[in-house]
Amino acid sequence: MCNVLKVSRSGYYAWKNRSPSSRQQENMELLKKIQEIYKKRRRIYGSPRITHELNEQGIGYGKNRVARIMKENGIRAYIRKRFRGRVESRPNEPASPNLLLNGKQSDRVWSSDITYIYTSEGWLYVSAIMDIRTRKIIGLSMKNRLTQELTTDALMQALKQERPDKGLIHHSDRGKQYGSYAYKTLLKQYGLQSSMSRSGNCYDNAHIESFWSTLKKELVYGEKYKTRRDARLSIFEYIEVFYNRIRKHSALGYRSPQQFGMLLNAT
Repeated sequence: MCNVLKVSRSGYYAWKNRSPSSRQQENMELLKKIQEIYKKRRRIYGSPRITHELNEQGIGYGKNRVARIMKENGIRAYIRKRFRGRVESRPNEPASPNLLLNGKQSDRVWSSDITYIYTSEGWLYVSAIMDIRTRKIIGLSMKNRLTQELTTDALMQALKQERPDKGLIHHSDRGKQYGSYAYKTLLKQYGLQSSMSRSGNCYDNAHIESFWSTLKKELVYGEKYKTRRDARLSIFEYIEVFYNRIRKHSALGYRSPQQFGMLLNAT
């Protein structure tokens, strides 16, 4: 082999046995740290979030170096394939005006929506309420059927937890659960303003829609839930333990919703 490569035998073995350079050693240590974070964060973090977490640990490497090492070692954010479920039709219901179009989208907006998760037992319906300012999920309800209680339970949880000032905007789509007399009465009772998206315009409720997309890509599409209970436990753990408390959000300066909320309260 040495003759083929046209190198001396002593030179070949010196190259083979030489110690890694300081740069190579640094890269090996950095790779270990990257792998630890990647596994700890459900294999869904790409290089920007991993770089920010490294910086929080006092390991100040640039994002380009982190991205290069991840690429060289086949480490990338794991995005599950989309499951195409049924499309739920929503009958026309009395709709509140869209207050967000009036320039009122500020720090005092909650966004609410419903999605559904497939299990071998049937659909699990999930209602959530998000505080737009912090992106935190402050209300969560999961039921076997699409009932009025699904949304009112999520709302009551948010009200008890957050105790909002009067005048806060509650935004939703035009689903009948949100347009019902019972739901609107509850909003009025606690001094919340009802706001609804324009007909057929999902972008008016983009924050909560984006959250559903994140939940499904990072969790649901990679699971096969046998029971609704399995799905409930999995979704609850993702939201309450990971999403609200740990997952870094780019719109929040790579802080978790809870971290960002604590920062706001301290200022």
